[in-house]
Amino acid sequence: MLSTAMFKPLTLLISAVITLIALTGHEFAHGWVSYKLGDPTPRMNGRLTFNPLAHLDIVGTLLMILTGFGWAKPVPVNPRYYKNPKAGMALTAAAGPLANLVMAILALVLYALFFIIAVKAGFNSDEVISTVWGIVQLFVIRNLAFMVFNFIPIPPLDGSKVLGIFIPDRIYYTILKYERYSMILIMLLSLSGAFSYIIGNGVQIAANAIWTPIYNLLQAVL
Repeated sequence: MLSTAMFKPLTLLISAVITLIALTGHEFAHGWVSYKLGDPTPRMNGRLTFNPLAHLDIVGTLLMILTGFGWAKPVPVNPRYYKNPKAGMALTAAAGPLANLVMAILALVLYALFFIIAVKAGFNSDEVISTVWGIVQLFVIRNLAFMVFNFIPIPPLDGSKVLGIFIPDRIYYTILKYERYSMILIMLLSLSGAFSYIIGNGVQIAANAIWTPIYNLLQAVL
């Protein structure tokens, strides 16, 4: 399990910045993959950008602050541009969570380089190194949690579209038809706190389960 007690004076600011980076990378990846598959919609809507303001959803952001769970503004895509609409949607959907995984790995690689350089340079400030490590841990676990959460196969989460390539078209398009109602249900569950209790604990457990072997590997390397 991860501890961020060392950041108490700056916890809110650090957490907000990390969340913005995680959400921005996630949404940019959706738009970039869709664009590469031939869909100009993300570019026309200004979503191929790392500017977090282009990706923030007011309601989703407020819910994230109030309940710990929320969402960014969905990237508009048009699957009619894909050669295979279901496969294209699955790839576009998977790109977001996988981007969070890539960001988590990249953060660990950068920390490893920082640690190695610091040791070789004779820099031995335990306080600075432990502070940097704490931020990296928070960044990694937040991104892993986003990845796990978004891969849950219920609409409108990305996992439901990834699941689409494995189920019949009739069922797939029925699920998409009622996607908007699923979003309302998630909003209500978030506001009630039930969503955090039912899903949040499971996501945290799964994220930590992924984190533990990664942490052990990093410890062995460093």
